[in-house]
Amino acid sequence: MGVVAVTGASSGVGRATVLAFARTGVRLILVSRSEPALREVAAECRALGATVRVVVADVIHAEALTAVVDSFGRVDVWVHTAAVMAYGRFEDVPADVFDRVVTTDLLGAANVARVALACFRRQGSGTLIFGGSLLGTVVTPYTSSYVTSKWGLRALVRALRLETRDAPDIHVCLVSPGAVDTPIYRNAANFAGRIGRPPPPIDSPEKVAAAIVRCARRPRGTVTVGLANRLIQFGFVATPALYDVLVGPLMRVAGLSRERVGPHDGNVFVPAPPGAEAVRGGRKRSWAGAAVAGVTLAGVLSVRRRTKR
Repeated sequence: MGVVAVTGASSGVGRATVLAFARTGVRLILVSRSEPALREVAAECRALGATVRVVVADVIHAEALTAVVDSFGRVDVWVHTAAVMAYGRFEDVPADVFDRVVTTDLLGAANVARVALACFRRQGSGTLIFGGSLLGTVVTPYTSSYVTSKWGLRALVRALRLETRDAPDIHVCLVSPGAVDTPIYRNAANFAGRIGRPPPPIDSPEKVAAAIVRCARRPRGTVTVGLANRLIQFGFVATPALYDVLVGPLMRVAGLSRERVGPHDGNVFVPAPPGAEAVRGGRKRSWAGAAVAGVTLAGVLSVRRRTKR
């Protein structure tokens, strides 16, 4: 795979991804706006035998991303996982917070794509892998800015695939997990009154990272990670009225913790403290969400049977 760049390398799935790549012997370029966390991750990668370069950059500033390509003179695989999040009803989230989430999560991805694809065109090859989300295919309340960004990202990825059909050695991929145990939920801006958490079933960042590494080796258009994802998507599409009735209460029970918190901007505008950046967020995996999805599916099928009678 040669040279692998990862934007969002300081935390969560991005951090798990660079550690997974470090074990494969590739040269790594770690990109994040958090220099202390990047230095820490770089040390971990070097301890695994990887050659590492560090680029401190915020993806909202496109010009800063050119340093990524300059690090080794080429990039063979670029993984983009950088994202921020905000909790709260749409009308309760300040406009500047909503706008910055969309700018980081969607327009930041577009900035990465511009630099990466220009590099790939010069080289004649390359693989661009975006970290998507189940929330790019379904909708939940209290996460409107994040959902808007991830739906837009899915559209952007599809457009980029169409526009690179003339270059068969350039691949644009999307790896979309469901809930993952990362620090993004606790580091998110919050105007919901309770700290967010990943609703079960929860996958590990390492599982998503393994899917990203596999996609880098054998590019695929879209990779889904999460056993309950298909069931949730089915309920969202097949019976939207039932989905809309269930998703609010389920989100309040499973997607928001009981831990109270006052309004704050989280890491939307500035990096989280180094201690808050890690691979995992400390949540335990659970099968409860699969049970919820099963109940939802049973409800969908029941509604269909009654409709056919």
